[in-house]
Amino acid sequence: MFRTRRLRKQEGIRRLVRETKLSVDDFIYPLFIEEGKNIETEIVSMPGIKRFSLDTISKELDEVVALNIPAVLLFGIPSEKDDQGTETWNDNGVMQQAIRFIKKNYPSLYVITDVCFCEYTSHGHCGIIHDNDVDNDATLVNIAKQVISHAKAGVDMVAPSGMMDGTIDMIRQSLDNTGFADLPIMGYSVKYSSAFYGPFRDAADSAPTFGDRKTYQMDPANRDEGMRRATFDDQEGADILMVKPALSYLDIIRDLKNNFDRPIACYNVSGEYAMIKAAAEKGWIDGEKVMMESLLSMKRAGADIIITYFAKEAAKLLGAKNK
Repeated sequence: MFRTRRLRKQEGIRRLVRETKLSVDDFIYPLFIEEGKNIETEIVSMPGIKRFSLDTISKELDEVVALNIPAVLLFGIPSEKDDQGTETWNDNGVMQQAIRFIKKNYPSLYVITDVCFCEYTSHGHCGIIHDNDVDNDATLVNIAKQVISHAKAGVDMVAPSGMMDGTIDMIRQSLDNTGFADLPIMGYSVKYSSAFYGPFRDAADSAPTFGDRKTYQMDPANRDEGMRRATFDDQEGADILMVKPALSYLDIIRDLKNNFDRPIACYNVSGEYAMIKAAAEKGWIDGEKVMMESLLSMKRAGADIIITYFAKEAAKLLGAKNK
């Protein structure tokens, strides 16, 4: 009889045959940067995560660097909004200031910006509204303005999240034609219209004031459509393909890993984070073990990169384990 348990008997052999391993090198840490001063506000629905102004964020960035987390993903919250989100391409806007601040003071950090409009528009949708819906092609024009402004500020990578058709092609052409051909793009290639985003909307002040985002974010029931969307981003020149959310869409992560010769990212979103935190607070689960198991599942499914609010906590555990 072949006994598979022989290779589970002791920790030494389990380590030797372990197929999937997490590393701090896998993590991108999201940061919420609010325009203003003396802001350090904990997000109630995301325990441990805060909104910072630039004059209060250094302690957080010091910790990120000390933990050897390689990259941050920035979300800006402006002090003023309008119906087009024009602050997104203001060269002195909150995001642009944040890029310059981090690149100057933390040069080892790789800076990625979320490219979207929902935090910047008065209506909370991801682009220009015509007839109570987002106008895809009019929004693309503004996306180009936004990414060029981020590029001029010194960003290392842009990550468009609005799910407009043709976004990657518009960004790639715009960057190439303005001297930023080397700037990579991480596409939110397969982004579902998910109930797991709820706490993020508290964090980024980005809830829509009417309707929902089902006309541009994907139906959670659709798997094949995810492959079509990822194929478009791949053909248009995305350097990294992302799946969002992660835990309920591990099958989609594996689909992309099996079918594309590009790095695959996933976004371990706010609702996934909040559920683990809430259950751990109640004493119903071991929060650290569930956190690490869930992150491991994303890696096992095929994610090369994991965007996660757990990045600092997981990095500390991995660091302690490797000492």
